[in-house]
Amino acid sequence: MSIEAGTEPSPSAKPTGAAPPEPLEPSAARYALGLLVVVYVFNFIDRSILSILLQPIKEEFQVSDTALGFLSGIAFAAFYSVLGIPVARWADRHNRTRLIALAVLIWSAMTAFSGLARSFVQLAVARIGVGIGEAGCSPPAHSLISDYFPAERRATALSIYSLGIPLGAGLGFLLGGWIEEFFDWRTAFMVVGLPGVFLALIVRWTLPEPPRGVFDSAAIRAMPSRSVSEVLRFIGQLRSFRHMAFGGALHAFSGYGAAAFIAAFFARSHAIPSGELGTWLALINCTGGVAGTYLGGFLSDRLSVRDVRWAMWVPAIATVMIVPFALLLCLWPDGRMALLFWLPGAVLGGFYLGPTFATTQTLVAPSMRATASAILLFIINIIGLGLGPQGVGIASDLLEPALGNDSLRYALLGTLVLFASWSACHYALGARFLAKDLEAKNQGID
Repeated sequence: MSIEAGTEPSPSAKPTGAAPPEPLEPSAARYALGLLVVVYVFNFIDRSILSILLQPIKEEFQVSDTALGFLSGIAFAAFYSVLGIPVARWADRHNRTRLIALAVLIWSAMTAFSGLARSFVQLAVARIGVGIGEAGCSPPAHSLISDYFPAERRATALSIYSLGIPLGAGLGFLLGGWIEEFFDWRTAFMVVGLPGVFLALIVRWTLPEPPRGVFDSAAIRAMPSRSVSEVLRFIGQLRSFRHMAFGGALHAFSGYGAAAFIAAFFARSHAIPSGELGTWLALINCTGGVAGTYLGGFLSDRLSVRDVRWAMWVPAIATVMIVPFALLLCLWPDGRMALLFWLPGAVLGGFYLGPTFATTQTLVAPSMRATASAILLFIINIIGLGLGPQGVGIASDLLEPALGNDSLRYALLGTLVLFASWSACHYALGARFLAKDLEAKNQGID
């Protein structure tokens, strides 16, 4: 699972009359990508550990599933998504590595503070703080990776970076489940939060800042910095981007909605202890989730050489194939077998990440990349991360009078089947316009 940075930009990236900027050495690019993966792992440990802890939090504070959905979704996503755009504007103009170091410090400290909460409101405020910190991670990281690796390797590189999602989620389930079982949920937050302070120092002093736009043509590098409204107007004209962004948001709605409540579902409906359940979910994320996240970018890069539309077809096909495995996950009577049946679904669930992130970076000029990434993440996270858990929580509470303890089962099932199918449709529609939009960008049409 390696990727070479390359030592030369493509011939088209060399301007006439001036020496082109030099890319990083391959070893430095690989180190930088590896460190960013570690950062993203910590990002998702701190973000996803809440899921395995929801049931004891519910029991201690006596709150509804709707309130838990707010804690898992909107409380985090609103600040994370909104602040991502001004943070990305800063990253498009200034040092990106220092910004990421500061972000790691903030979200790690706020995760540790979550363990000190003495009320549901205090816990919600701490989770808002985690969201504020994490807003400074992915937009500058996407921009950096686009300057570490050329376009033909970008989806693979961004898929490797995105391995932080299943690895971090898996470790969050594993650590949170066992720490909660042997100690309590507050200890779990503090144990996973504090090491991030040391990671922030490593990022600050060792993560390289590459020349901006090193793999792009001189004409594209020379494009001036754009305002948020200009970037939004530019990508808003791209029908491929519109469909892809909405497809990614719908996929995230089902994925984040399920991830937030899957541990609570198995605890309620199958009575699996938190330590064992955390181990199951960690294994699924760290095997199936990792494989799918990498394969999505790898296949997209390989197949897009023949036809660029594969950048949309790969996530479209994988997403619609999730549906039968969602049925097995939610309806199989034995909980441990249901978890095994979900392993292929976890593989398929990660396919959309690399192609979606890479296509966004390829559609815009270097001076727009962090902002375009933040806009994409805003759309995905407001709809998916914000409303997904909230939607599942509300649906579960509405179904509870009729279905009792099974209300969460059918809330999860409906969310997974409906939104995965809807997402696949938009990726397929986006493929129709991708070649034309890429051609327009390469010709400098804005």
